[in-house]
Amino acid sequence: MSSSLSSPTALLHFLKSTYPSTVSSATSEADLPALSHHLFPHSSYSDNEKVETSQWLTTSSRLAAPNEDEAKHAERLGSLNIHLSTRTTLLGSKPSVADVALYYRLAPAVKSWSIQERTGEHGYHHIVRFIDFVQNAPLFALSVSDEDKVPINLDDIKFVHKPLDAKEEKERKKKEKAAAAAQTSLPVGKGKGEDDAKPSKQEKAPEAARSAEGKVTAENAKQPKKEKKEKQPKQPPKEAPLSPCLIDLRVGHILKAINHPNADSLYVSTIACGDPPGTDNTSEHEGQTVRTVCSGLNGLVPLEEMQGRKIIAVCNLKPVTMRGIKSAAMVLAASPKLKEGAEDDHKGPVELVEPPADAKAGERVIFEGWAGDPEAVLNPKKKVWETLQPGFTTTEGLEVGFDIVGVPQLQDGENVGKPTGKLVTRSGGTCTVKSLKSAVVR
Repeated sequence: MSSSLSSPTALLHFLKSTYPSTVSSATSEADLPALSHHLFPHSSYSDNEKVETSQWLTTSSRLAAPNEDEAKHAERLGSLNIHLSTRTTLLGSKPSVADVALYYRLAPAVKSWSIQERTGEHGYHHIVRFIDFVQNAPLFALSVSDEDKVPINLDDIKFVHKPLDAKEEKERKKKEKAAAAAQTSLPVGKGKGEDDAKPSKQEKAPEAARSAEGKVTAENAKQPKKEKKEKQPKQPPKEAPLSPCLIDLRVGHILKAINHPNADSLYVSTIACGDPPGTDNTSEHEGQTVRTVCSGLNGLVPLEEMQGRKIIAVCNLKPVTMRGIKSAAMVLAASPKLKEGAEDDHKGPVELVEPPADAKAGERVIFEGWAGDPEAVLNPKKKVWETLQPGFTTTEGLEVGFDIVGVPQLQDGENVGKPTGKLVTRSGGTCTVKSLKSAVVR
């Protein structure tokens, strides 16, 4: 195998040697994502699977890059290991050219791994299983000699992950809590069985010293006692008035989007929202701080339209776990307003809210006439989002705006007669949708 494993040329050479009747000398790097159908004609691939295959080809190249940061490399391996924990191949059960590429680029590294790296407690068990499957399965029929194959001893497993028993875990936590409570109930400085009647050092002190400590001069006795000032109760923090400015709306840049592995209706997107490194509920992707976001757009917005585009993200909702993946924001989208009495069949159409083309990831967007600072995290108990969201709409000019008609709590005082405020960036551009007028935006 070539030493330049991340090179598309080296991968193409390997594919040509393995599948000479399918991969010709005219095949180029641009043809790689479309090769799956030719290599495995008995499998069919949806548009989403083709996009995912392309993404895995890119990931496999980065895993083989010689200059990749060590921490980033470990993070990629960890994510891959988790992905393969419930799959036979990268696409689930279907073979693809991405499987061959990942094997070619990763096998030399796996070959050099220690047994702990392979099957230890923190090893990459599922990657090892994948490598063994691809190099030996007749389905792939790789042109790899026995000497070049990764030697894998299926009986040499250092650590077997025991499935978590919910009842045992609950009982364990209960016992720990009880033990902690018992420990804190003991007098400070004493343990169980200690003699409470044991005289203290003060009791052993000379009588003269004790009497001296208790003397009070006549002069001191005449002095009036100082009155203790009553402690003023702490005032609760002033609650900000209800306003759409409390919602942290920002321009987001989708770096990649894939199908949710456990939910047919969801996408999982990696979105840059301008967060500084180390922000809660963020991670690092290709040198950028990103949020993982689950959105119910699968089947409503084509996956290819999600790739690399700018969107508007709601960034201060409390993170929620959606079918095993924590989602740390929400993608803003518009859909037609339902007629009275009608039920939402979730069939669309749906259009993503689009920021101005020159807007940068992380740029704050606000509704005109509603200036102010957003909450750090919206308190779910106060239902700020649920109260204000009905005011989010689109105009006849396809601009996204906020109309108090949808929010009865704002229809008084200085807000009476307030016009619809357009959703604009700090730099002045307006957020829009493609075609939906008077739509629901959420």
